[in-house]
Amino acid sequence: MKKNVLFTFLFFFLFTLRAYSGSNEIIYVETNNLSMVFSLSDDKKVIFQYFGDKISNTNLTTFQNKKYKSRRDKRTLAPEVVPTSGDCLSPVLQITHSDGIFTTDLYYVDHKTIKLDDNVSETTIRLKDKLYSLLVNVIFRSYKNENIITQHLELRNNEDANVKIENIASAYIPLHKQSYYLTHFYGGAADEMKLKEEQLTSGIKTIESRKGILTTQSSNPSFMLSVNNPLQENCGEVYAGSLAWSGNYRLNFELDEFGMLHIQGGINPYASILTIEPNGLFQTPEMIWTYSSNGSGQISRNYHDWSRKYALAHGDQIRPIVLNSWEGVYFTFDEKKMKGMIDDAADFGIEMFVLDDGWFGNKYPRDNDQSGLGDWQVNKKKLPKGIGDLADYAHKKGLKFGIWVELEMVNPKSELAEKHPEWIVKSGGRDAMLIRNQSVLDLTNPQVQDFMVETFDNIMSISPNITYVKWDSNRFINNPGSEYLSADKQSHFWVEYIKGLYKVYDRVREKYPEITIQLCSSGGGRLDFGALKYHDEVWPSDNTNPFNRIFIQYGTNMFFPAIATGAHVSISPNHQTNMCASIKYRFDVAMSGNLGMELQPKDLVGDERVFAKKAIEVYKQIRPVIQFGDLYRLISPYDDGGWAASMYISKNKKEAIVFAYSFEFHGRTHFLEFKLNGLDKGKKYKLMELNTIDGKSSFWGNNMIFTGEELMDIGININDSSMFDSFVFQLTEVE
Repeated sequence: MKKNVLFTFLFFFLFTLRAYSGSNEIIYVETNNLSMVFSLSDDKKVIFQYFGDKISNTNLTTFQNKKYKSRRDKRTLAPEVVPTSGDCLSPVLQITHSDGIFTTDLYYVDHKTIKLDDNVSETTIRLKDKLYSLLVNVIFRSYKNENIITQHLELRNNEDANVKIENIASAYIPLHKQSYYLTHFYGGAADEMKLKEEQLTSGIKTIESRKGILTTQSSNPSFMLSVNNPLQENCGEVYAGSLAWSGNYRLNFELDEFGMLHIQGGINPYASILTIEPNGLFQTPEMIWTYSSNGSGQISRNYHDWSRKYALAHGDQIRPIVLNSWEGVYFTFDEKKMKGMIDDAADFGIEMFVLDDGWFGNKYPRDNDQSGLGDWQVNKKKLPKGIGDLADYAHKKGLKFGIWVELEMVNPKSELAEKHPEWIVKSGGRDAMLIRNQSVLDLTNPQVQDFMVETFDNIMSISPNITYVKWDSNRFINNPGSEYLSADKQSHFWVEYIKGLYKVYDRVREKYPEITIQLCSSGGGRLDFGALKYHDEVWPSDNTNPFNRIFIQYGTNMFFPAIATGAHVSISPNHQTNMCASIKYRFDVAMSGNLGMELQPKDLVGDERVFAKKAIEVYKQIRPVIQFGDLYRLISPYDDGGWAASMYISKNKKEAIVFAYSFEFHGRTHFLEFKLNGLDKGKKYKLMELNTIDGKSSFWGNNMIFTGEELMDIGININDSSMFDSFVFQLTEVE
């Protein structure tokens, strides 16, 4: 008690000195083109003032004098950097102290900015509760060149007793505009990242997940917010955020009676009261912010640039073209069939062969999804010579070799489940509820974390030629509970599970920094920047049908770059939708991402086989532009018309690749015409159509030279005659 009294006395002694000095301090968080600004009020509250285009540090008048309307109680509406419980708004932070008090009142202590390197700076604003020894750090990292600002909180309990975190978000931004249009994502398995825009009205709009894992399969913790007008590609103010967290999340958009919109995002407090012991520290995940006054296109380019450098493994390295075995053979294969697929892959010019599910289990062989999961020993009946023999065979054929794992899961019919039933997630004495005939392993338990890392080690030790791992996760969590966590810590499960997963990722990446790892979660169930930084690419959806993939990849690439977007050509009719599509259409859609194949190569014969081999060679030539270039969306598939178009441009604007697709019947009177974007108007470009059938071009200007000005101001018109026509153009600078 004496410690708390002394701490409080010293704090208010310093607080009084600062107040007496009359300092109206301004705090700036800046990138090359953006500013986030906070001011210090007379009563030492940190007030959120501004987020938008960069402003001069000499423009202090507004920030020092801006007035906010008051309520009847005369309290100002000036938004604090961390809204807390005790007021009318949804709190970013709600704490219950040991004496039962659940209000919090934070005051400024100090702030500092340090330069982490030539591109990244970190600003920390330190706050303290007025009555309790509770410290909160608000931490911003600004990435100058990428125009990204991240934000998270650190809470330290310097009290003598436990405190309970009832709710703690990562970030908060208040806006005061005329109107607000929220763009967010929805969907489901094989139908991920569908886009929805809606105008916000008074009250609270919440986007959240309570699945524990596979949290992005039906929604995503990423959003764009356009103010005063609906979202536009190349104009208008747009704010955007994306939470780097792979567990339960919540985004709140609260429009109050004064017309202010309060945006906050962070860990979902659902069933997650967190007890923090004395001297304990809790750190939230990061919210990734950016802003554009020139529409949503620049938002995406900011995220893509930042992601390739800071939130993606090997973001500066070309991705290989993969043949994955799953849709080609499923669980039914042997050594001969696998080597046949490797032979065909080499013939096609593919660079990586990946052996998918079904290669493991002996007592309970993995011949279907009902057994063997968790028993990571090579199935001797299917592969008597082992995985090493297959990997060596692929290597001799000039291919790299990869393998599938699902380390978080277990079948009840497995040796692992028999040996360690205490490792399975379940709610006390209740039966574990199966989904896809499998249960989830309890990653709050360090022994389970060790098992996963050791299993990864064992798999990698099979052969030095294993250089790729497809890391899957095929179900969400229900009936949560942990035999490892104590009774009073069961509400920590949702958070501790994801922290345990990240610990596994950290250990694996520390030991295997060069391994390529694909992030797959029953498709796009873990599409977030928290997990992505450990992986080289994401599998956006199990649905490889090109028509659906136009929409899935459009939504995915709003935030995540093409280099991280696995896009595979599969057989026709498609196994998920039973829809037919030409080999050209399938390749033209997949080539706008990280190209691969998901089929039995022997099923491609005749002209299809010839086209596929040629298209793979074409992709090898153009993939640097697609994987490292700037994305410009030209026609949204969500617009009326039944067309979609986009383009990638190299950073030096010397080369571009344009993709266009038709997916509706247009009759005999409509044709596709659109303007290009992002080129240098003063440059000249030769336009050449790629992936043509029998050399027949759809554009009258094929192989002609145009100025950037012509292509951007006048555009091109295409002779599309069928419902599922598609077009790929290459632009190359000429002198």
